[in-house]
Amino acid sequence: MDNAKWKCKVAITPVAGAGDTVRADQVLSYAQGSDVATAAAEQPGTDAAAVIARRTVTADSAQMLSIATTGPTQQSCSDLAAAYSAAIIKGFSDESAKSAAETVKKLQAQADAQQQALDDIQQQFNRSSAGDQPKLQPKLTAASTSLTATLTAISKLQNGAQTDAIQQWGSIDARQGTTNLLSSPTRSVRLGLAVALGLALGVVAALMLSRMDTRLRTRNAVEEAFNLPVIGEGPQLSCRLRRLRDPLVRARPSDPAAEAYRSLRSTLLLTGPDALALPVHGQGEREPAGAVARRLTRPAPVVLVASGSSGDGRSTTVANLAAALAETGREVLVLDCDFRHPQLHAHLGVGGGPGMAELLSGEQLGELDELIRPTNVEGVSLITGGNTTAYPAALVLRAAEALRRARRYADVILVDTSPLLHANDAYDLVQHADAVLVTVRSGNATPEQADRVSELLSRTGVPVAGVVLLGTYGPTGRRRRSAAGGGGTTALGGRSAQTALPRPGAPAPEHGGQRAAERGSGRPAERPAERTAPSWARRGATGGGTDGRSANGTHGTYGTRGTNGPARAAWSPPGTPTSPAGCAPPATTGTRATTTRSSPA
Repeated sequence: MDNAKWKCKVAITPVAGAGDTVRADQVLSYAQGSDVATAAAEQPGTDAAAVIARRTVTADSAQMLSIATTGPTQQSCSDLAAAYSAAIIKGFSDESAKSAAETVKKLQAQADAQQQALDDIQQQFNRSSAGDQPKLQPKLTAASTSLTATLTAISKLQNGAQTDAIQQWGSIDARQGTTNLLSSPTRSVRLGLAVALGLALGVVAALMLSRMDTRLRTRNAVEEAFNLPVIGEGPQLSCRLRRLRDPLVRARPSDPAAEAYRSLRSTLLLTGPDALALPVHGQGEREPAGAVARRLTRPAPVVLVASGSSGDGRSTTVANLAAALAETGREVLVLDCDFRHPQLHAHLGVGGGPGMAELLSGEQLGELDELIRPTNVEGVSLITGGNTTAYPAALVLRAAEALRRARRYADVILVDTSPLLHANDAYDLVQHADAVLVTVRSGNATPEQADRVSELLSRTGVPVAGVVLLGTYGPTGRRRRSAAGGGGTTALGGRSAQTALPRPGAPAPEHGGQRAAERGSGRPAERPAERTAPSWARRGATGGGTDGRSANGTHGTYGTRGTNGPARAAWSPPGTPTSPAGCAPPATTGTRATTTRSSPA
């Protein structure tokens, strides 16, 4: 049965003339005691605990006390309100009468003492002469006044003790209550509802923020937005590791972040330009003269590391990738072409001095030997950004000759640039590179920014090795499975996990088993099932792309963005003939090449 179906309310106030001596807070303190609840429980036939649970006593003002009770029926609710009100009135009146009796007893003793003192003064006044009586008259008057005040107080207390000190004001107000949980007087129920409501609002707010936050955080999202494969993922670094001034590959060789950069190095060697994967030292090439001769005949490849915005880990990636490449025995030359915020000298432990700014501005006309400086990583050299005096956009326009000369001083050239979306420097440098590596930090780029970067890179026609995703918390994506071909796993770039990666410029491997079966049986073998391309390669399948250009014959042909969407084809070997009307050659089994056609004239 619902004990809160009916609610009753009654008010208690002091009787007329007792407002100065009786206050609501005194009555409230008495009404909340257990003696009143016990006395009120005798009449309805319930226990004191049930009475306490069904009543609420509050002081509405200094002269009014309110009692609210609940009950399953109107009668029970009214009976409890009347019983509790009567218990308060009777109990407080009895306590007041008892207190008044004690006070009267004390005042009576005081009045007796005052009467004795008055009698003594009166006798002394009567025995005194006429000249001394005026001196005793004030004492006699004061004693008489004190006795009169004490007797008056005694009279008031005796009269007040004969009546109740407080009374019920008006009748009992009974109303039918509701069963709504929100109106439940139970504190635990209200607390539970508040917690549940807070959790619900928190979940709704989190979902709304998740919907509104479109920043790229996972591998699949980055591939879809950039239209490029993610070839490396770096974990989120702790504050202690971020404070290191040396590359992680050198300072913490066994750290997971260092292993991630080594994995990026291996992927770049497998899928990058031909010159990047060639053996570093042949017979007689370990000597300086042999190295110089080799670099004259096979110039070092230039890998440009770019990003869309600042804070994407571009300089950190360059420093650690250079250290990882140096572990393979390659001589690495790093060029700091970020003339706006150069940071590589701090990552590689090199101080200030002349660098690329002086070289490109014409202030430093000597050989590059005067600018190349050793770093704290063996096998890695650096040309710092220098002291920029001219407008940076004017400096990069003279970078072609500097990069051509730098190819003769190392096995690999790594170039750090300004953000693509913040400055035009990187866009002018891209055309002189053999490959581009894009870095992005998790949660630092939006799909719109990624699409703009992809569009800018596609216009240059320079091969893009892929994207490096930094600041992740563990693996952020899954390999996509092929829709055909027996459910084999398809790796990024559209290659089957069971198919060897072909080097750029190498002929496509033949399916020996099928060809042998075809020659032995005299019947044509079945063609292997086509593999499903990943999402970043499928996005431009419907667009009419145009062929990319070959940069000095050092890298293969890449498709560019079509009219209906980006359609960047994968690596094709140098010298591969292209089809007429701007059509790329058809894909070969086991390679990443895709077929794109330009829009008809």
